[in-house]
Amino acid sequence: MHRIYYQPEGVWFGDCMPFFANGEFYLYHQRDTRKPGPFGEPFGWALATTTDFVSYKDHGESLHKGADEDQDQFIFAGSVFEADGTYYAMYTGYNRDYPEQGKASQVLMIAESDDLVTWRKSDRKLVPPQPGYDPNDWRDPFVLWDEDAANYLMILGARKAGEKVLTGSTVSFRSDDLQDWRFEGDFWAPGLYSMHEMPDLFRIGEWWYLLTTEYSDKSKTVYRMSQSLEGPWVAPVDDAFDGRAYYAARSATDGERRYLFGWVPTRTEGQPRGDWEWGGTLVVHEVYQRPDGSLGVAPPAGVRAAFGDSVSLEAVQTSSADGVAEQEVATDSTDLFRLSGKLKFTAGTRSASIRLFEDAATGQAYEFQLLFGENRLLFDRRPNYPWYRYDNRGLDRPITWEADRDYWFEVIVDGDIATLYVDGVALNARTTDAPGGSIVLSAVEGSVQFDELEIARGLR
Repeated sequence: MHRIYYQPEGVWFGDCMPFFANGEFYLYHQRDTRKPGPFGEPFGWALATTTDFVSYKDHGESLHKGADEDQDQFIFAGSVFEADGTYYAMYTGYNRDYPEQGKASQVLMIAESDDLVTWRKSDRKLVPPQPGYDPNDWRDPFVLWDEDAANYLMILGARKAGEKVLTGSTVSFRSDDLQDWRFEGDFWAPGLYSMHEMPDLFRIGEWWYLLTTEYSDKSKTVYRMSQSLEGPWVAPVDDAFDGRAYYAARSATDGERRYLFGWVPTRTEGQPRGDWEWGGTLVVHEVYQRPDGSLGVAPPAGVRAAFGDSVSLEAVQTSSADGVAEQEVATDSTDLFRLSGKLKFTAGTRSASIRLFEDAATGQAYEFQLLFGENRLLFDRRPNYPWYRYDNRGLDRPITWEADRDYWFEVIVDGDIATLYVDGVALNARTTDAPGGSIVLSAVEGSVQFDELEIARGLR
């Protein structure tokens, strides 16, 4: 059970379509029952609302799925927007039985609402797959008003028809009235991925940001930057927000701050070496713009404030000419806590680690490794014996480390999810079988100072 991160009881959280109105975030999402597995039973869009990303009001299914014979047997992802005093949901109607009947399985559809809770669906199939594109990979529309062009821009994920694999693209349409849509062709087609999912588009200052989620490279949400909607769309050195265990992230803003809504997948049967599954638990990052235009993430203020009173821990100086130097800082972390502090390492230091759920007798633990020489973060099991004990493919992140510089870090643990934030970089992971309760800080072949350490257990 999770108490900070959102997962309705008895179901798994899928793709999120966030929208801000009336002083709160409306989080439309899919709920998978896992009967018998992911995508077993059809679903519509459920709705939860929140103001702080800790307390959620469950409204149940808001945009209802159709019957088995309908185009929207499943309601796949889309987006919610407002136009002329009416709320609209542009969504993907998916019928898994249609391909055998010679019909496109995925078609864009639209619904209207006056209160964001009850929706009136239209029977019109607005945007079918265009010629030359795969009719079974045509989904996840995102709509925004383009002030410069004075019309609506819609982007969605697609791929070209045919046998060639890496033809994923984001395509675009324009409309003056939300009724007739003009196909504009490929909006971004880099030839890098098999499919683009959950595209998102927003502007901060002079920069436009285009997000997409892919599943043929690193299976995560990535982004590109441009100072024009016409491109070119360029990648920063770190073109992601999180690792493999954070998927299908979409963003929304309250007018002051922007947040990213993605889900942390589960593993098959909860096994540490199991495959990552579709759906899981919602985790929200706050997004901010760095001076160079790239994007960083941090915990939302509401999440930080939700934890109980912080307890200060003694500063830790770990130093070793060779091998590892380590120090236990907490013996009973529980499975709901926030650990924060500041770290600084000397030139030539090989690495440091933040070990969670360590068994003091055996040394078994999970750990976030800070690999200074490699400019990398990594999550893994310790020790990895017998080889291997945890599938951590994709649970690493690039980061530019600099000696003798202070780095603020935070670790949030909620149940079996552990999230590390440092210098605008996030890394989520699942701790599927915690061996103990200790927190240990360490350094390898060098010196690391940990200061201003605090731990807050439980909720207020």
